[in-house]
Amino acid sequence: MQRPPLDKIRNIGIISHIDAGKTTVSERILFYTGESHKIGEVHEGTTIMDWMPQEQERGITISATSTTCRWKDLWINLIDTPGHIDFTIEVERSLRVLDGAIAIFSAVEGVQPQSESVWRQADRYQVPRLCLINKLDRVGSDVTATLEHIEERLKARPVLLQLPLGTESEFHGVIDVLEQQVLTFGTDDFGQRVERTAIPPELHAAVRRARERIIEAAADFDDTILSDFLEERDIETVRLRAALRRGTLKCEVFPVLLGAALRNKGIQPLLDAVADYLPSPLDAPPVMAKRPGSDAEVALAGEAGAALCALAFKVLSDEGRKLTYLRLYSGSLKAGDMVYNATRGGEDRIARLFLMHAHKRERLDQALAGDIVAATGLRDVLTGDSICHPEHLLCLAGLSCPEPVVALAVEPKTVDDREKLMPALEKLQWEDPTFRVREEEETGQTLLIGMGELHLEIVCDRLERSFGVHVKTGRPQVVYRETLTRTVERREIFQREIDGRMHQGEILLRLTPLPRGGALQIALPAEEESPLPAALRSPLEQSLRQAAAGGVRTGYPLTDLEVRAVQVPFLPGTTTELGLQAAARRGLTLAARDAAPTLLEPVMALELTAPSDATGKVLGTLQQKRGRIKGMHSRGETDVIRALVPLAEMFGYMTELRSTTRGRGTYTMEFSHYDQAPSETLQRFGFPGA
Repeated sequence: MQRPPLDKIRNIGIISHIDAGKTTVSERILFYTGESHKIGEVHEGTTIMDWMPQEQERGITISATSTTCRWKDLWINLIDTPGHIDFTIEVERSLRVLDGAIAIFSAVEGVQPQSESVWRQADRYQVPRLCLINKLDRVGSDVTATLEHIEERLKARPVLLQLPLGTESEFHGVIDVLEQQVLTFGTDDFGQRVERTAIPPELHAAVRRARERIIEAAADFDDTILSDFLEERDIETVRLRAALRRGTLKCEVFPVLLGAALRNKGIQPLLDAVADYLPSPLDAPPVMAKRPGSDAEVALAGEAGAALCALAFKVLSDEGRKLTYLRLYSGSLKAGDMVYNATRGGEDRIARLFLMHAHKRERLDQALAGDIVAATGLRDVLTGDSICHPEHLLCLAGLSCPEPVVALAVEPKTVDDREKLMPALEKLQWEDPTFRVREEEETGQTLLIGMGELHLEIVCDRLERSFGVHVKTGRPQVVYRETLTRTVERREIFQREIDGRMHQGEILLRLTPLPRGGALQIALPAEEESPLPAALRSPLEQSLRQAAAGGVRTGYPLTDLEVRAVQVPFLPGTTTELGLQAAARRGLTLAARDAAPTLLEPVMALELTAPSDATGKVLGTLQQKRGRIKGMHSRGETDVIRALVPLAEMFGYMTELRSTTRGRGTYTMEFSHYDQAPSETLQRFGFPGA
């Protein structure tokens, strides 16, 4: 595949709530760009992008999948992301490396909870977006209501570029407001033929009003457009597009298109909009990197001739070997090149480079700045690591990982499974930063910790299918957190002879509870005010974090806490790294025991849809589960309830909801925050005074 110039490349992702149509849109994009010769369907389990057996069986996307396709003179690197909250890390790491995104909304449900989550993630990385309102062929579809949802719930400014032709089952095309043409899509060739005709006279007024709204938005980014409009001069479409593009790149406006992907309508105009409004790598803001050991930032040139700097944003275990996905921000990379891991240290040699098409590979000789590729040979690289040239060290910002909240006890079925279990779990952990494994000290059980029941179910399924490890599982458990309820200070002195050498360390710690959501904060004395050498600061902070991660009474990590090292005396020749770390760990643990520790439970943000005649019963069940109702509104014959409910009360709730609503109720939830656990939970864990 001949690589085009940088300004013709688009690195984009597709994001939305589960079942809004991401994979369906991706399959149409592959078909219309000629990358596939048959449209795969989610409900048939025949999609290219959902290639894992678990995805095809369940009809959901589990792992973000990348591919490359061409549209006209454009080269599109496309990533299809999951919509289920349990796999939110896949969206996070994709958005970290993408230049633009397509956000898909269902015209029936509007902005749903996971739509809000992925939108916030895109905001965090300042990713420009197009919006596609999908499923306009469905009963209850409403473009106006969906636009209002986008404005109200996402606090965004949508700019509608198309009007629908027909409603619900009569939807058969769109009106391109800028070009002032009717677009219809062939029914006998899977929508490949796009017919352009004149707008019927009865729709001229609606199109004029829609165009005026576009001009109003574009005028904010081009003063001449406003003056021309006020003086009733014609405004060329090319000027409107250019102004909207500027606003889109600033994430201040979001062009909106319409379609019904399952009926093969609206995808080609969406691809044209990707070219018109989403950024190339040249349009994206300069990426900043740091030299290891320095806080000074360096702007990457983004050119193939510059020093290599790439981010490893995804790692896969592929037949027992690591396959590492890289986004190149500057420089170039060839098979056989020696590279340096600026995050963890150590060198590796690139064995092979690939352009990925879902799970299929296309060999590459070279990758250049702006490319998204996969590499083999990077043995010690994990998600978020920076790759650079050994002689030009550069380190990129990593990515934030949400905390897992559900645990599952597993044990191997046979002796053979026991030997294979831990190596398999280790490989799954390098793939997924939100998956953790913990050994229970008291029981010796192996605990798998993940984002939700579905996440852990997929892990167990993969253990069996991919690694041949059969396990027995217990019931899902809540992952709690510990915190302290009062401030405490403690001075700890460690002095011991180990292997014939005296190790000594001293530290004065102050532990201060923080408000909920304060996380764990480690504060060391200012460098200019402390005799502590710079080389000991990092080991000291690491030992304090490790001690906090072990908790006080239950083994659950400490949170909402400031750990401040008030004094760290240093005696040259006497104070050692091992002695200081031991004093820090022991001091934090003993101090925390004296600070009235308590337990926090995870609370989930719930959005529940139920028929209006069952709303009363549903509200009653939520109150029984210690739920707090945050709001409710009606959507046709259904009510949408938003609430905060402790995770401990939600296991198995779907069965209960189906019974209460006669199978018509659904819900989605995501982690909200940690809050005080009830007295019965404190008693169960043996907290004093509970």
